Amino acid sequence: MMRIALALLVSLIAPAAALAQSNEKPVSIVLVHGAFVDGSGWKAVFDILTDEGYEVLVVQNPTISLNGDVAATQQVIAAARHPVILVGHSYGGMVITEAGDNPKVRGLVYIAAFAPDAGESVASLAEEPVPPGESGAPLLPPREGYLLVDPSKFPGAFAADVDASITRFMAAAQVPWGLEAVQTKITKVAWKAKPSHFMVTTKDLMIPPTFQRAFAKRARATSVEIDSSHAVMLSHPQQVAAFIETAGR
Repeated sequence: MMRIALALLVSLIAPAAALAQSNEKPVSIVLVHGAFVDGSGWKAVFDILTDEGYEVLVVQNPTISLNGDVAATQQVIAAARHPVILVGHSYGGMVITEAGDNPKVRGLVYIAAFAPDAGESVASLAEEPVPPGESGAPLLPPREGYLLVDPSKFPGAFAADVDASITRFMAAAQVPWGLEAVQTKITKVAWKAKPSHFMVTTKDLMIPPTFQRAFAKRARATSVEIDSSHAVMLSHPQQVAAFIETAGR
């Protein structure tokens, strides 16, 4: 009797799962977070895109080394059921530039991100002078090979337009960013061969908007600007999700 019941259950579940997959959009979306945070920051965007019928996967970068983060992203790309739109926020732009060379990746989306060229690292890009009227990230001095944002300045610098109770917790729960990830130079540049989209955050106090515009222009990316802090996926998830969708069409 137990075997019969189990077989009946499987017979009911399998067609439902197949129907759900048949209704999926023909691309998968892979979300790559940046430094000091983890993949949970994508939750609102994940929910919106999932409801729209996309397979959405989230990378959990260790942010210890660039090579490690690229490897983590490649594993998620491999698991996707469809060609991939690869999305990176902040330091995640470094990761998708390198990992996006994967033939399964159809396009790239940079959200308030670094979009480096070959031979560039976060460290080298950060050496550029910050334009007048803009700000760079308020980082503490390195400690034991890792960087953190000054917790007292994190809410205003990272996410000034997000609820203060959330940003205070984010400041206390920062994921340390490895200097190896910061200093490693890019060797593969996916945006040179694949279509790219770029969302510039005009109130960004972590990556200056002028830098972002220069990255977008160099990559010949389809770009939009939004009046947002660096944490745009938290403060404007609908707009971020809609922008990602344009890359998937």
